[in-house]
Amino acid sequence: MNDIFDKIRKDLGPIGNHAKQSHGYFSFPKLEGDLGAHMTFRGKPVLVWSLNNYLGLANHPDVRKVDAEAAAQWGMAYPMGARMMSGQTKYHEQLEDALSDFMQKEDTFLLNYGYQGCMSAIEALLSRHDVLVYDSECHACMIDGARLHMGKRFVFQHNDMASFDKQLENAAKLTKETGGGIMVMTEGVFGMAGDQGKLKEIVERKAKYNFRLFVDDAHGFGQMGQDGRGTGDHQGVQKDIDVYFGTFAKAMASIGAFISGPEDIMMYMRYNMRSQTFAKSLPMPIVIGALKRLEMMRTMPELSKKLWEITDALQTGLKEAGLDIGNTNSCVTPVLMKGNIPEATNVIVDLRENHGIFCSIVVYPVVPKDVILLRLIPTAVHTLEDVQHTIESFKKVKEKLAAGAYKSESIAVM
Repeated sequence: MNDIFDKIRKDLGPIGNHAKQSHGYFSFPKLEGDLGAHMTFRGKPVLVWSLNNYLGLANHPDVRKVDAEAAAQWGMAYPMGARMMSGQTKYHEQLEDALSDFMQKEDTFLLNYGYQGCMSAIEALLSRHDVLVYDSECHACMIDGARLHMGKRFVFQHNDMASFDKQLENAAKLTKETGGGIMVMTEGVFGMAGDQGKLKEIVERKAKYNFRLFVDDAHGFGQMGQDGRGTGDHQGVQKDIDVYFGTFAKAMASIGAFISGPEDIMMYMRYNMRSQTFAKSLPMPIVIGALKRLEMMRTMPELSKKLWEITDALQTGLKEAGLDIGNTNSCVTPVLMKGNIPEATNVIVDLRENHGIFCSIVVYPVVPKDVILLRLIPTAVHTLEDVQHTIESFKKVKEKLAAGAYKSESIAVM
């Protein structure tokens, strides 16, 4: 009989196999200091492009004040228990009402965590008779939600409408046998490449195929659309999104999430989402803090204006410098280069140690082999000076990579 631990010790996974060399530097790094564009890494100041802090709310004094006051008044324990049993408060309901009004949906249900909430929402919406059709680059939480689905699922190639049509045809044929319905699942803004989901084109097919649309807009909420209402609003199809998923972990710089949709469906979710029925309610300081953050999103357009000023300057400058930023049409800014994993680690070391720039590195298997993706997340607290320094640094790194300066047989060890 084989030992489960023996199997694990022989193969820690495609990323975990590099843990001995990468832990603490390339993976699980420690950024210290006040949250913002400038922090400290291993005792050195760095310009940070890795925080999902789009509107700069993470360390905003008004946010810090409300968070501190709410923690002092309520503590982190209140309320105790799941919403259904003993974790319900008027403030949770107030936040749900405010989000419903903002998202232009009938009702909203708060979720204690984004990842498990998204998974659980997908599982609750679908029976084994239903068919799921989803984009191949959907976030891991959506993929895991699809795995929980006990019925059939079809994957269409990323933002490829011909592939989407084909899988819709397959789904429609199958539902004639199962008697179920079809749910289509995609993202508003894809968090790795920064391109928007083709929501408008997807919605145009609803009349023919009679499906329901679930959109994970984690990266679109707060940065896209009127006052940050999201990608559906930006594309003019907000009313056609049947279930909208948003998170507090990006533009609102907090934790937790929500789903918005028809009142009767949201009531069904309150009673049938296992991740909420059997898990503790969001603590009061998170709820009070989310109310403040939402208010600031709606009433301080200067935050979004600054975010897009930085985004436009960064993306324009990178392109003018000959760098490949893919097909992004959001604030998410990928920089794509050619190279293997050892070269990628040397690029990161150079950026951090010699240029004082901290950004996320993405390599195989998340992206194809011989592709290095450096993801930059602009925020409202970056400056144009930060942008200029980054562009100049990336130009130098690109030239060195092309000249073979980063070639190595093994990943860098720091």
